[in-house]
Amino acid sequence: MKRLSARILAGLLLILASMALGQDAGPLRLVQTVPLPDYVGDFEHFAADIKGNRLFLIAEDHKTVEVLDPHTGARISTITGFPHPHAIVYLPGPDKIFVADGDDDFGVVEMVSGADYKIVDQMKLPPGVDCAVYNPVNKYLYVESASSRAGAKTHVLSIIDTATFKNTGEITLPGAYSEAMAIDQAGKKLYINLAAVDEVGVVDLETRQLISRWPIPAAHDNALALDEPNHRLFTVSHNPPKLFVFDTETGKVIFSHPSVYNSDDMSYDAARKHIYITGDGATSVFEQRDADRYEHVVDLLTGYRAKTSIFVPEWNRLYIAVSSRGQRHGGKLVTPEPGSKVEVRIYQAEP
Repeated sequence: MKRLSARILAGLLLILASMALGQDAGPLRLVQTVPLPDYVGDFEHFAADIKGNRLFLIAEDHKTVEVLDPHTGARISTITGFPHPHAIVYLPGPDKIFVADGDDDFGVVEMVSGADYKIVDQMKLPPGVDCAVYNPVNKYLYVESASSRAGAKTHVLSIIDTATFKNTGEITLPGAYSEAMAIDQAGKKLYINLAAVDEVGVVDLETRQLISRWPIPAAHDNALALDEPNHRLFTVSHNPPKLFVFDTETGKVIFSHPSVYNSDDMSYDAARKHIYITGDGATSVFEQRDADRYEHVVDLLTGYRAKTSIFVPEWNRLYIAVSSRGQRHGGKLVTPEPGSKVEVRIYQAEP
């Protein structure tokens, strides 16, 4: 009996070792883990300063923006003064950081100096500020405000001219809220996950009108990425957890496949034709064989609520933030778990 148990144990150890080797030799290789021992709660989104070698991370529950060295993982600074930060955009020209900040009862965008990390200006917006995306063509920042009104049929995107820091208008969208957004390279179309109505929306940025609505029944889609040369849009849902690939010329789904649970960010690695979807406990990696064919490569084990991420092609690295464990209510941490591991994991894209 003891000999049998020993054989079983040896077999299990061999399987685990094989899994570990397989993950290490796969599309993502863990190169560094950066502990954040004084942080409690969830993260939101990253932004990168390529020339300045800085990585910005929204620490939502901590109410800060963490500034990290992307190569060593060292913490450069902590920016404070945000009631409830969600989205972040960095502009290298003016060396400014824009933080979308809001909850049910307020909405603002803070403009932060990239030189001394001070909040230099603030703009009031409708309550419920959440996601944001920047258009480098017209230099406008589009900021979503969710509606907290019971039975709300619409919500808005505020349009901010980053050169003057003025609000130039709004775009009205269906449903009470939206999630991720992406803008084409020409700066003419904005793709947005209309999560409240289970659709992907297409907005004409010149007319500021919603021109297409692509349904994803009961999906509650969240993250989003574009592959413009192949006319493909990638989005991932929460219910069920699944990757959807759209043809942007027809608005039709051409591929779908189960994906990681509770995802929040996704990236398209154009050089390797890989799609990285980060969620709770794992990262799903898909390979694009061609515009119409996709293969699920691996679900790489990462960490608890490790759903916040960014892939930076200039560094060939995927950065993932691992949140702290604990009791949550309404998606927010109420009682932290003592000794919970909070960290940023840095993966090298292979080969």
